[in-house]
Amino acid sequence: MNPLSSPLLADLYQFTMLQSYLEQGMHDIAVFELFMRKLPPERNFMVAAGLEQVADFLEQMRFTAEELAWLAERFPTAVIDYLEHFSFSGDVHAMPEGTLFFQNEPILRVTASLPQAQLVESRIINLLHFQSLIASKAARSVLVAPGKLLVDFGMRRAHGAEAALLAARASYLAGFSGSATVLAGALYDVPLYGTMAHSFIQAHADEAIAFEHFARSHPDNAILLIDTYDTEVAASKVVCLAHKLAAEQIHIKGVRLDSGDLAMHAFQVRQILDRGGLLQAQIFASGNLDEYRLSDMLASGAPIDGFGIGTALDISIDVPAFDCVYKLQEYAGVPRRKRSEGKATWPGRKQVYRQFDDHGRMLADIVALEENDPQPGQPLLQPVMREGVRIQASPDLHAMRQQTLQNYTVLPAGLRGLKKNAAYPVTISNELQVLASELDTRIV
Repeated sequence: MNPLSSPLLADLYQFTMLQSYLEQGMHDIAVFELFMRKLPPERNFMVAAGLEQVADFLEQMRFTAEELAWLAERFPTAVIDYLEHFSFSGDVHAMPEGTLFFQNEPILRVTASLPQAQLVESRIINLLHFQSLIASKAARSVLVAPGKLLVDFGMRRAHGAEAALLAARASYLAGFSGSATVLAGALYDVPLYGTMAHSFIQAHADEAIAFEHFARSHPDNAILLIDTYDTEVAASKVVCLAHKLAAEQIHIKGVRLDSGDLAMHAFQVRQILDRGGLLQAQIFASGNLDEYRLSDMLASGAPIDGFGIGTALDISIDVPAFDCVYKLQEYAGVPRRKRSEGKATWPGRKQVYRQFDDHGRMLADIVALEENDPQPGQPLLQPVMREGVRIQASPDLHAMRQQTLQNYTVLPAGLRGLKKNAAYPVTISNELQVLASELDTRIV
């Protein structure tokens, strides 16, 4: 079994419900929507991400003989017979990756026979929730540090291999420059960035010799880590080395700071480099960074050209999860509504319409019924799959990144900062409210 593609990567109740659906002949069309109940207190908006992996999962979802044999020890023959021939044949509508979204807005809709639509729930949430979480965290650094080199450094503390890879993808989609995770470059063509570790310096008897060895090995990307011992002394060694290597057309691209008061060291190192004639050498900083520290350092005027952001990004340390759910909204042509206390849903197939002001800025969103409830604005949910097959190839990741960056430019000014601002208006249409009220009087 491949643990990352197995359809057994699901909650048990997907299979227990499947058994009952099959026994009762409940094969009519169901509509499920994935949405966020409420915006986390620390976020002004969220960024949709992970749709490509969802489409891959749905297209490729099959049960192997080994998986069926394992299930056969736990479920009746009718379930195994159904799963033996299983392939997803439903429709999917979704917001394109990089779309900014808010509470109560469906970002994905699955329309399929009830057993199919139910069975895929767990993995869909798993994929969309995580990448949207990381992309939304990354977006905050992109907005507070425009024009700066931003690199995902978080693989080593990510919660597993898949999380590390998808965090690299999601952060790049959200506008990061790239990642240090090599496999993300091979799988997703995410640009790769990397320098050296302190162990490289420590392995040499002389810090200056370590710098020279690395620069000769990497003449086109000589970025030297200078805080292993004394940061400012090391910066002076870099200046001396740069003059020595210049005759060989080897140029020091930059230095990295990874500890201490990064802003203070950056000011001092910049002076040393500039006095030594290394005006073009960049300063790159890393070490327990997040968007708040970036904001503070840039506000101080620290001369830092780029940042490596690791743990805080890859585990979304301030918001490790958001209230993302996948709920039944229609079955057998009849709208359905959950009325649980604090967890009520809006029934029926829905569309989200985004309105803009005269300057092209986002103004408000309206959540409405997909049919017979037209609203002014741009519809955000687009067809992605029909009868289990993608309508068209997934967009190029680099193109999606550019679209995400464009989406930031139309954000209201109050939503671009780190502080919680007035909530972006999301309105429920009158027709949808009426439908919910009518269902409340009929459903017992």
